[in-house]
Amino acid sequence: MSILYVMAAQAEYGPHLQTRIKPLMTGVGPVEAAVAVTRALAEARPLPRLVVSLGSAGSRTLAQCGIYQAASVSYRDMDASALGFPRGQTPFLELTPVQTLSPSIPGLPGASLSTGANVVSGPAYDGINADMVDMETYAVLRACQAFGVPLVALRGISDGVAALGHIDDWTQYLHIIDEKLAAAVDLVEVAMATGRL
Repeated sequence: MSILYVMAAQAEYGPHLQTRIKPLMTGVGPVEAAVAVTRALAEARPLPRLVVSLGSAGSRTLAQCGIYQAASVSYRDMDASALGFPRGQTPFLELTPVQTLSPSIPGLPGASLSTGANVVSGPAYDGINADMVDMETYAVLRACQAFGVPLVALRGISDGVAALGHIDDWTQYLHIIDEKLAAAVDLVEVAMATGRL
């Protein structure tokens, strides 16, 4: 296993991705992602050369149904500012609040990503300093860092233009994102096969 693909929800794993990969399904949110990926890496013999996290994201500014590679990721739930720490900084951990991700996949635009345990909608975007939002990537990154495995995070923009009111507002474009993420997986596989990763 040279690449471990990771996804959160079955709804994001459509027919185009199903023809290409069999991902580890973590469940939704940072806690479930951290538990599942840590367990998978602890049991892997040998470790994968790369972890690729795939799924949807929200954005108020990026193109709906566009595919983006996370160039950086932050953890919006962490707020110890009452103790004098910058928001996003985990106390007593020597990590900057915004973590740069590498390697970069040629042909995919980069964007900043914020991870947290809440679904962001409407005015909640006002308090987030990132291009897109999800619920798993930072947790997957921390698991990868613990085992020294690089992470690539690919996200399709499923929502954000309008406020969410029902689960259908999230799922309505997942079939398009599935097809586009499958094409992005092809780019990852080519980059790995040709030694660019």
